[in-house]
Amino acid sequence: MSKAIDLLLDVRDWIDDRLPIMRAWDTHMGKYYAPKNFNFWYFFGVLSLVVLVNQLLTGVWLTMMYEPSAERAFASVEYIMRDVDYGWLIRYMHSTGASAFFAVVYLHMFRGILYGSYKKPRELVWVFGMLIYVALMAEGFLGYVLPWGQMSYWGAQVIVSLFGAIPIIGEDLVQWIRGDYLISGITLNRFFALHVVAVPIVLLGLVVLHLLALHEVGSNNPDGIEIKENKDENGIPKDGVPFHPYYTVHDLVGVSVFLFVFCSIIFFAPEMGGYFIEHANFEEANSLKTPEHIAPVWYYTPYYAMLRAVTIPFFGLDAKFWGFVVMAGAVAILFVLPWLDRSPVKSWRYKGRLTKAAIFIFVATFLTLGYLGAIPASGTFLGVDRAKMAAILTIVYFAFFLLMPIYTKIEKTHAVPERVTGL
Repeated sequence: MSKAIDLLLDVRDWIDDRLPIMRAWDTHMGKYYAPKNFNFWYFFGVLSLVVLVNQLLTGVWLTMMYEPSAERAFASVEYIMRDVDYGWLIRYMHSTGASAFFAVVYLHMFRGILYGSYKKPRELVWVFGMLIYVALMAEGFLGYVLPWGQMSYWGAQVIVSLFGAIPIIGEDLVQWIRGDYLISGITLNRFFALHVVAVPIVLLGLVVLHLLALHEVGSNNPDGIEIKENKDENGIPKDGVPFHPYYTVHDLVGVSVFLFVFCSIIFFAPEMGGYFIEHANFEEANSLKTPEHIAPVWYYTPYYAMLRAVTIPFFGLDAKFWGFVVMAGAVAILFVLPWLDRSPVKSWRYKGRLTKAAIFIFVATFLTLGYLGAIPASGTFLGVDRAKMAAILTIVYFAFFLLMPIYTKIEKTHAVPERVTGL
């Protein structure tokens, strides 16, 4: 036994002399000191990695059985579900994983907003994170089209046609994206290539850059205190602990709970009442039959509600173009968040009442927009016309960011402790 261990150590040392794996381990795990007061909100970073691995592994398996053609795509998905051993399980792991990915990413982003994880010196960490979010949105949309069901087809028709609203180049751009004069097998084939090759490569690269940037400046914490500024005589942060083994073991709790919930959904409610997989997507795509109500998956619905909220043309450009601008702007404005927040403190624990009220209103606004985007635009919501409600909430959404330089600067903040506090 000892000889086997010695042999393994010799192999490790031989590799380490040529590829510094131990130095990388120490930099990112063994000697990477993280704040000791991480709480519940810090589970969602590692959960994002767990779901990413799930999506990659199940996605590779599904590509072995899937046929990216208009004639066979829907049938191949049915074949996976009905005839392949445990194919239904792999497919539901992938489809549920898509929703799980967005759920944990949204919560991860919300934690960043709560504790000011976008503020100096972590601006680049935030920007890389937002690029991951955009890549994830593209990946989700491309994958959404692949089952070639009714909602897949018509959802692609709606989203791709939005580019046609761009002046001058719009129609040519739409035709270039589709590869045809309408959504067809050519479109499906190129979306498949982008979904399984191009975007995952970009996504993985951005994840690596996100982690490298994070470990260069260090992790934030619920108090927003820089632990690197308070070290002992050995240069070790007094309020830090090695990421391994403390947080590798700590994160196992969060991962276990997540997997329990994840598996419960897969086995008992994979469609989640039509929110994870729409009922219309169990019908094969038919260009001659439009679904009664076209809506994207739940994680896009806030932006879809903003898109539909714009109904008035401006400056000679139609409402469709301005809706596209508003929808794109709602994502783009997140990139500049580090430069909008003028507060002298990071964490909302020590910010004033204005910021706390703004965050509460922002969350309520985003969730309500998500609901409005999932239902037909006509009708009322809480006694108010849905279109008007969506327009008002869209203004509130942008006001949260555009007014941030004002309310974060004028509000009275609380004193930040010198050392990190409890959870």
